[in-house]
Amino acid sequence: MLAFIRGKFRMPRLRIAIKIPSFPRGYSGFSVLRWYSGLSVLREKTAWFAVCVFVGAVVAGFLGGLAGSYYAIEGGLFRGPQGLLNLQGVSSSGLETSYVPQTTQEEKIIRAVQNVSPAVVSIVITKDVPILEQYFVNPFGEGSPFNVEVPQYRQRGTEKKEVGGGSGFIVATDGLVVTNKHVVLDEQAEYTVFTNDGKSYPAKVLARDPVQDLAILKIENPGGSFKVANLGDSNALQIGQTVIAIGNALGEFRNTVSMGVVSGLGRTITATGSGSFVETIEDVIQTDAAINQGNSGGPLLNLAGQVIGMDTATVSGAQSIGFAIPINKVKRSIDQVRKGGEITYAFLGVRYLQVTSGVQKDRKLEVDYGALVVQGENGEPAVELGSPAAKAGLKAGDVILRLNGERITQDNSLGKVIQKYNPGDFVTLILFSGSEEKTVNLELGSRTQ
Repeated sequence: MLAFIRGKFRMPRLRIAIKIPSFPRGYSGFSVLRWYSGLSVLREKTAWFAVCVFVGAVVAGFLGGLAGSYYAIEGGLFRGPQGLLNLQGVSSSGLETSYVPQTTQEEKIIRAVQNVSPAVVSIVITKDVPILEQYFVNPFGEGSPFNVEVPQYRQRGTEKKEVGGGSGFIVATDGLVVTNKHVVLDEQAEYTVFTNDGKSYPAKVLARDPVQDLAILKIENPGGSFKVANLGDSNALQIGQTVIAIGNALGEFRNTVSMGVVSGLGRTITATGSGSFVETIEDVIQTDAAINQGNSGGPLLNLAGQVIGMDTATVSGAQSIGFAIPINKVKRSIDQVRKGGEITYAFLGVRYLQVTSGVQKDRKLEVDYGALVVQGENGEPAVELGSPAAKAGLKAGDVILRLNGERITQDNSLGKVIQKYNPGDFVTLILFSGSEEKTVNLELGSRTQ
């Protein structure tokens, strides 16, 4: 180091003006010359001493700075041009950093996803499907002069094959899973649950909800303990509130996360699925968080990491219009399965059409609200035989105006009101029958399908 500095940085010659005093008599010229030479040596030594001091200071400063940087990095801190950065450490592949959320909202989203993801599962549907093989036959029979062959197909056994999939989330440590009913609709299929850590378990469907598009499964893993999702309160939702959707998008990308807001509350939709599945679902949450095919049954979260809904449907051909079942309705089904092993609803036994100003005009009704008792589109009876409504004398053409004093409107449908009651409850109906109002008392029945 010293040689390098000497080669690169030449010290300027030191010029010292020395006033030589007069010498006393008796000193020879030779003595004076020797004294002057000693003074020159002293001057050179002084210059080199200054060089050594300078070099030592530079080296000490360099080593001190290097040591300070080392301990700063080891402690996780490094001061750069933008201020203090947080560093996790140094590896052979480069500098590994941990991301620091830029906003409070971003930090809440990251934490919510991290907390709930271990409880989110993928559900794979497998089924025995026939193996078909192709062969050729001559339609004119063997020995025919016409050399014609027509392809035919025949079954050669069966094989297990994956036929679909969806999402769900664990709500109890013993492996209770909730998902959409249309995901596990096939009673002949087998269902396998894949957890976030890549493990797979066979699962059994315990119950399918007769009203809502939800079902409850049980992971067959005796003695196992699973991470569970924290269930929130869907009654406290506000339009514009931030929400997060997690699910097995397209049946391929597990734990896909999307974010949006609550776009609407209390919606009524008619959902269609594979096969002949068609169901009208009332009082659902509308959101613009992306809900893709395969997300069905996944959780919809708030920023506190609580599940406030179950992703269930999206509008085909539209953008950013998805729907979720409020978690409070899911809680009701979970409680019923735990207590009685099935999901039941109060049952009246009528088919109805919601009265609006348009329906009033078309049907020439005297009221502009209520539930008009009508036949089904395929001729199904307006009042089911043996139902509580049939026993109470209701018939096609009656308009149910109130149930226990609660007005039946577009925003407060008959089905929505009945769901507030349990099988066996006694209720009072106010009807508009013919040209007059009448009061009917009845006991609600039980619906399990």
